[in-house]
Amino acid sequence: MRQSLQRLLADPRFEQLILALIFLNAITLGLETSDRAMAAFGGVLTAIDTAVLWIFVAEIAARLVADPRGFWRDPWRIFDFVIVGVALLPASGPLSVLRAFRILRVLRVISTVKAMRRVVAGLLEALPGMGSILMLLVLIFYVTAVISTKLFGDSFPEWFGTLAASAYTLFQVMTLESWSMGIVRPVMEVYPLAWMLFLPFIIATAFTVLNLFIGVIVDAMQSEHEAEARGERDALQRETETILREVRALRAEVAALRQSPGGG
Repeated sequence: MRQSLQRLLADPRFEQLILALIFLNAITLGLETSDRAMAAFGGVLTAIDTAVLWIFVAEIAARLVADPRGFWRDPWRIFDFVIVGVALLPASGPLSVLRAFRILRVLRVISTVKAMRRVVAGLLEALPGMGSILMLLVLIFYVTAVISTKLFGDSFPEWFGTLAASAYTLFQVMTLESWSMGIVRPVMEVYPLAWMLFLPFIIATAFTVLNLFIGVIVDAMQSEHEAEARGERDALQRETETILREVRALRAEVAALRQSPGGG
C-alpha cells in the first residue's frame, strides 16, 4: 500500500490535479467575499470549499502514510500541514477568526511549483545579508530623523514634530512618493537649505541601500540556482557511474563465461 501511495503522489498528473484544486479553491474563497455571489451560489461555493478541503486532508494523510519520516523532514510538507490544519478549525468560538486565514491555502502553490520554491529558498538565503543592510538603513533613518526633528519640528509639527513622525515622513521621501512637491518644497519655503539634508538622504537610501537589497537577493537566488544545478549534475554523475559499474560487471561476467570450459 505504501508503495502504491508513493507512486500516486509522485505522479505529475496528481501534482497537476492538486495545483488545479488550489486555484479552484482560491476562486471560491474570493467569491465568498461577495454578497451577490453568496446569495446566488452560496451552497455550491460552500460545497466546493468543503470538498477541496477534505481532498487536501486526504492528500496530507496519504503523504504521512507513504513517508512518515520524510514528511516531517520536509519544511514544505510541514507548511502544507499547518495551512490545512488552520482550515479545519471550528467556524465558531474563540478560534473562529482564524477561519479567515483559509485563503492561505492558496500559498500551497508555492510548495507545489518548483520554480516558486526556488524563489522562496533564495529569499530565505538572502536574509542574513539583508539583515546587515537593514541595520545600515535603520541607522541612516535614525540619524536623519533626529536631525530633521530638531531642524523642522517647530515649523512642521505634523511631519517632523516627533521622532516617529519624522521617520514616517522620511519613509515617504525614501519611496519617492510626492517627496518633492508634497514634503521637500514646502519645507524649503521656510528652510531654503533643507535640500542639503534631503538629497543625500534620498541618494543614500532610495538609490544605494535599496539597490543593495536587490543585489543581495539576486546573488542569493543565483547561488540557489547554481546549487540546484550542481545537485542535479551530481545525481546524474552518480547514476552514470552506477550504470558504468553494472556494465563493467556484466562484461566481466561475459568474459568469465567465455573463459569457462563450456564457453563459446
